[in-house]
Formats: sequence, C-alpha cells, structure tokens
Amino acid sequence: MDMKKARDPIVDLAPPVTAEWWTQHRGYSPVVATAIHNGHMTRDAVERCFAVPEDARLREEDPFTEFIIRDFPNRLVVHRSRFEVDINRPRHGAIYIRPEQAWGLNVWTCELPHDVVEQSLAIHEEYYAMLKSFLAGIERCHGRFVVLDVHSYNHRRGGPEAEPMAAAEAPDVNLGTFSMDRRKWAHVVDAFAEALRTFDFPGGPLDVRENIAFQGRGEQARFIHEHFPDTGCAIAVEFKKFFMEEWTGTPSVDSLVALRQLLASTQPVLTEALEKGR
Repeated sequence: MDMKKARDPIVDLAPPVTAEWWTQHRGYSPVVATAIHNGHMTRDAVERCFAVPEDARLREEDPFTEFIIRDFPNRLVVHRSRFEVDINRPRHGAIYIRPEQAWGLNVWTCELPHDVVEQSLAIHEEYYAMLKSFLAGIERCHGRFVVLDVHSYNHRRGGPEAEPMAAAEAPDVNLGTFSMDRRKWAHVVDAFAEALRTFDFPGGPLDVRENIAFQGRGEQARFIHEHFPDTGCAIAVEFKKFFMEEWTGTPSVDSLVALRQLLASTQPVLTEALEKGR
C-alpha cells in the first residue's frame, strides 16, 4: 500500500516519511505509549537484499499504530521496518535470518554483509539505551509509570478469501502480561481492561482478553520489567486488524479514529490506578 494514499484532508493516517530511526515525544504524564512496529522505512543497503516483496513486509508490520497513540504526550514511534531490525526481539534475534523467524517468509536473496548487520543492530542497541533514559525520566517525575506497548495482529492468514481466525482465539484487543508481576500490577491491568471493555465503541463493545492470541513475551516489555521491576508496568496491547483490510492495507478511517479515542480515554484511568496502588 502507498502510505501517501492513507492521507485524508481531515484525518491524516500516515506518519511523516522520515529517515529518523524513531521519534519521541515527552510530556507530563506517567503513561507512555509506543508503536515500535509501525515503521516501514529501510536503508538502501537492506532494501537491495530483500527477497520478500513490499506488500508482504507491510502485512507483517503494524501500520496505523502510530496514529492510534497520537494523543499521548509521552510516546515513542519507531520508523524502521521490523524487517530491517525488530526492536521487539532480543539483539541476537533482531534480524530475521531464517524463514521460521519471519512467518515462513524467505527474507533475503543472499547473506547480509557484516557491516549491514552491524548498522542494523546499532539501531536496536541505541533504542534500548534511549528507552532506559526516557523511562528513568518518567520515573523521576512520577515515581511509577505504565507503558502501553501497542501492536496489531493478522487474523486472516489463510488469504484474502479465507475465513478469519475463530473469535475464541482472536479477541479484538489482546493484552499481554507474561513478563510482569501480575499480582503487583493487577489494579492497573484490570482497570485498563475494564476501560477498554466499557468504552462506547461503534458497533458495540470490544472483546478484550488477556494472553489469548499473544502473551506479551516481546523484548520491550521484558526489558522494562527487568530494569524497572518496582516502578514500571508494561502492557502489550495487540489490536486485531479489524480496522483495516490486512491483505490490501486499506484502512477503515472510522475504526481507526474510534481506536484512537478509545486508547486516549484510558490515560486518566491509568493515572488514577497508579495513584491508588501506591
């Protein structure tokens, strides 16, 4: 999909085309939102080695997650494609080498040159150095914080004409909490889930469940809970791609606007839950 076509005179869904690795926004709030798989950009040296076509790459990325989190004063958006370097995997697995690391896709035409690999891994290393510093600043200001690690997932992997995944296995919103001390942060996770379920979403309440399609085993959540064990609560938030046609990339503007409003509405709920849990 041409991301420029996603632009609308009223609702601009497309993030700026940039060579930056990521952008960060800092405000006064204990709530942070991230869109670390939103990116689609790659370096020319990486692009030349791709065997996987662009539409297949885009299908496994998380387009429009940047749009969904735009109302958060604290937010981080990664602009590099996960096919260049996957920020949400540990350093040793951040570059997809084998098809089983990339949904069965054959990613490369040849072995990547060492210098290309090292430059990609530098993005991974610098991101986590930045993230630690960024969150330490939130911690200094507020004592404790919540990170909403926002992603999206495919539910029609069998093809554009295939039946979607069974609803029992594919909630509209999947909350991943695997790497956290669930008992310590229950008051935050439960308040967040309830706010999502009770939001007046067009077409009816969303199906919000925990650790069904995904468990929140990504590197970012693990890193946050390792480095901020007593002060940082990271929740992996996976939206099923009901807000777009996952095989063509065509977005539903109304659904995306509603999701943006939904997530924005949880900020005071999360702030209050943090205060109550002190």
